[in-house]
Amino acid sequence: MVPEYEKLGGHGLAFTIAKSKELRGALPSQYLGLLNATEVGNFSNHVFAVEFDTVQNMEFGDINDNHVGIDINSLASNASVPAKYFVEGNSTEQELRLKSGKRIQAWIEYDSTKQQLDVTLSLSSSKPRLSVLSFAVDLTPILMDYMYVGFSASTGLLASSHYIFGWSFKMNGQAQSLDLSSLPSLPGPKKSQMPLILGTTLASAVLMVLATAIALYVIKKIKNMDVTEAWELDIGPHKFSYKELEKATSGFRDKELLGFGGFGRVYKGTLPNSNTQVAVKRIYSDSKQGLREFVSEIESIGRLRHRNLVQLLGWCRRRGDLLLVYDYMPNGSLDKFLFDERKMILTWQQRLKIIKGVASALLYLHEEWEQIVIHRDIKAGNVRLDSELNGRLGDFGLAKLYERGSNPSTTIVVGTLGYLAPELTKTGKPTTRTDVFAFGALLLEVVCGRRPIEAKALPEELILVDWVWDKWKQGAILEVVDPRLRGDYDESEVIAVIKLGLICSDDDPDKRPTMSQVVRYLYGEVAFPQVLVASDEYNGDRLEDFVHSYPSSSSYFERVSAGSSVDCEAASFRVDGS
Repeated sequence: MVPEYEKLGGHGLAFTIAKSKELRGALPSQYLGLLNATEVGNFSNHVFAVEFDTVQNMEFGDINDNHVGIDINSLASNASVPAKYFVEGNSTEQELRLKSGKRIQAWIEYDSTKQQLDVTLSLSSSKPRLSVLSFAVDLTPILMDYMYVGFSASTGLLASSHYIFGWSFKMNGQAQSLDLSSLPSLPGPKKSQMPLILGTTLASAVLMVLATAIALYVIKKIKNMDVTEAWELDIGPHKFSYKELEKATSGFRDKELLGFGGFGRVYKGTLPNSNTQVAVKRIYSDSKQGLREFVSEIESIGRLRHRNLVQLLGWCRRRGDLLLVYDYMPNGSLDKFLFDERKMILTWQQRLKIIKGVASALLYLHEEWEQIVIHRDIKAGNVRLDSELNGRLGDFGLAKLYERGSNPSTTIVVGTLGYLAPELTKTGKPTTRTDVFAFGALLLEVVCGRRPIEAKALPEELILVDWVWDKWKQGAILEVVDPRLRGDYDESEVIAVIKLGLICSDDDPDKRPTMSQVVRYLYGEVAFPQVLVASDEYNGDRLEDFVHSYPSSSSYFERVSAGSSVDCEAASFRVDGS
């Protein structure tokens, strides 16, 4: 396995036994090319695989980004271990990086009498005595009379090259080991096409009759070609062609338009080769933040894998056109269900499931991935709903990544009014606790069916969290619940979510919980702290604090509708809209 760029390795590959060599319905960009989201875990798949995986997918409980796993009808491995090998005569494990570019020999052996599967790895031609993975399993329910044996892989957003130099297979016996010295070498770098282009150009000079036609053709090609810049090399080489996305969206017709905002437009599309439905975000070419947010979104979400994140499938750039390709979410965004009267009314159980899904995604971003990811724009409009109304967090255009133990350096305040933590107006530095504050606003928004700032509300109801606090102190907390639920909810669950929303909305960031604590509260694993009973200690006219921090904001606030995205630096505001 050879990644295009050393630190940006793509997906791994899998030795596979399946009932069909086409693997119909499998996604080319995910799930090792074996399955798709609806088929994962289906017993009718009859798919057995040994994966050599170089991506840690939290959705399937991967142990790390360098492991060997045994998969049966699913990408959630039945057994897995970090990649390693043994040297003959030495029982000490040796570390093995799968994407090191070295030739690795693997032995996969199944003994049907003992019902045991063994996987052995080596960097030499001789097979070590010790296997790296042994697993007791009966493959009888999986194997059919006729099966196909081979290899499968998916490209992912960040590409790696996978080479099979040789392989041997045998039924009812031991397959022959390979002599690594007799195998071919890695292919060299691709040859430059420049001599051919130059030759064509010189030849065209001789043929004066064709010169004009050739020149016009070349100009047209250059005008429409994808120019690769240095930053593109840092985020990986994989991308869709512009023609492919143009065809998928029927030429970006208005009929395929899903939504639009300050960043650009989102279109529904169907990829011509796989019939996969996608959402294509087309960023405005004159957007001041367009290219920066485009690169940020690819860098931040390109390698993230979680069932409650909107999956980025790829990207495209042609001249001023910046395009991002995502999983299609047939039910759109959460805010449409909360505030659009034409949409169905979400039940309490549906809302609770969405809340838990977003909390799980934030826990992954803050604490479970290899870097810390701060989303910086958590709101109902950025929560997408799939076909089963599962909540998926999307839109990572403002996200920031940083290494654990370091601090984000940015001092520019970005986000959406009503979701901005008060300390952002003082320090400008986003943290995981500022994300928690925004999540608290989202919790109250989902329970109450109201935006964090209701511009048309009564003065005492203008700021949602202040209004909820007042009702809490009055002992009338259930009065804040969305009246469209018509009392059809579990009171204890609703009160617990409101409590959590208030705790997350504390003015003091140190008093806000971490996302791991939030998830434990949501699932009832720990009791809520008693801080909420001391409501007289609450000191929050947040709008007044906000205006005092930025005196120039008072006139702006009158013109900014709730839900608008702002980018604040020093004492000025720039309204982008959302």
